Amino acid sequence: MTDKLAVIYVDGGSRGNPGPAGAGAVIKVDNEIEATISKFLGTATNNVAEYTGLVLALEKAFDLGIKQVDVYMDSELVVKQMKGIYRVKNEKLIPLFVKARALASKFPSFKISHVRREHNTVADRLANEAMDNAHIS
Repeated sequence: MTDKLAVIYVDGGSRGNPGPAGAGAVIKVDNEIEATISKFLGTATNNVAEYTGLVLALEKAFDLGIKQVDVYMDSELVVKQMKGIYRVKNEKLIPLFVKARALASKFPSFKISHVRREHNTVADRLANEAMDNAHIS
């Protein structure tokens, strides 16, 4: 699709931890929305939902033919694990981490950064919509 930079905001959450969980993401190119994701995940932890949101967003960006991605998440744990600062110890997160790293490696340019929650409102809304509409999905 494009050699232009895609900015991706990702969020995931659960109500309970574990509890009903959802993932949300928005993919923007030139500040225009290319795609949004809002998916109910069933029962999961916050961290599983965060990683699942990242995986879904990277899969979608790859499918769109995007080559350069800057990902922003409010999960400090996921960002630091993806950067290799923290080890992944939780057995439920290891396969998601491996999948996310494999997807990230497909992009010629991949960056991931932590942002404060108030700078991730669209992805947060999409994740919450997925949880709110769980009975519909």
